[in-house]
Amino acid sequence: MIPPRAFVHAPLPQRVVFGAGSLGQVAAELDAMGARRVLVLSTPGQRVLGEKVAAAIGERAAGLHAEARMHVPVPVAEAAAARAAELGADALLAAGGGSTIGLAKAVALSTGLPILALPTTYSGSEGTSIWGLTEGGAKTTGRDPRALPQVVVYDPSLTLDLPVGVSTVSGLNAIAHAVEVLYAPDATPVTALMAEEGIRALAAALPVLMEAPRDSGARSEALYGAWLCGTVLGQATMGLHHKLCHALGGGFDLPHAETHSVILPHAAAFNAPAAPEAMARIARALGADDAPLGLWALARRLGAPPSLAALGMRAEDLPRAVRLATASPYANPRPVTKEGVAALLARALAGDAPLADPS
Repeated sequence: MIPPRAFVHAPLPQRVVFGAGSLGQVAAELDAMGARRVLVLSTPGQRVLGEKVAAAIGERAAGLHAEARMHVPVPVAEAAAARAAELGADALLAAGGGSTIGLAKAVALSTGLPILALPTTYSGSEGTSIWGLTEGGAKTTGRDPRALPQVVVYDPSLTLDLPVGVSTVSGLNAIAHAVEVLYAPDATPVTALMAEEGIRALAAALPVLMEAPRDSGARSEALYGAWLCGTVLGQATMGLHHKLCHALGGGFDLPHAETHSVILPHAAAFNAPAAPEAMARIARALGADDAPLGLWALARRLGAPPSLAALGMRAEDLPRAVRLATASPYANPRPVTKEGVAALLARALAGDAPLADPS
């Protein structure tokens, strides 16, 4: 007997333009949005990219603000919003990865300005209405329609020079989105299909980029996978994995994508007993026999950081990390306990292989 289905599917309203050379379409997309004075955002390290994008949109560029920072500290967001007001900006163009797109979201929350995102990493942030702000050693997140970019332009050619190390950890970050969607309480048949395909695409593309960083086909496939993974995260509830990464990033200023890459196999192992169907899909997408060990093996193959200790976390930080991670817990297929999280984090700190039941 086939059990009856029941679900609610609510895709987010977002226009996506995908393809090599699509930077050339950004000006027309801004015109369609009615944007005439656009503030271009980037990180300090991607100022050259910001300048290139500003030149591409011509007189529509009101200015460049190359001050985005990881985890979006509140003062950084306030400074960008003030800059937008000073220039009379009527739209934001976020050129870069998760830090830049996160800053655009924070500015949009306080100003209502629409966003066009031009992603150059595989973080997937552009596909969600999820925002995050860090203040006082804690990261606060939420969802708001104002934070969702109206238009996303994916140009794989802009990622050809993305360093291999950044490529791999941001790709693992995107895979983490899809993993959590597969066991989310509000997953749907559509999000499940997209999540599995996103994992498959990234798992196939990232090892190729290790050997041939400028392989245009692999770059396109990785960006395609990131789009799928980010889009489905925008339509589903985050679980323990994201709660842990938000706690560690906001509480200890650990690097965002690298933290995701370390935590992912351990969070998957923690939830594996309560999410067998999700684990089967993940394993199939990876071409592995076991989902958590398959994620672990992929991260090792890609040269991702092996442990939280490698990111600068110390054993004496664990008690506070457990408190942060178990405060206001996210929905999760398996009950989250302090003991279980402590065991999980201890293995991640040491760089041990994931354990199916670390409680």
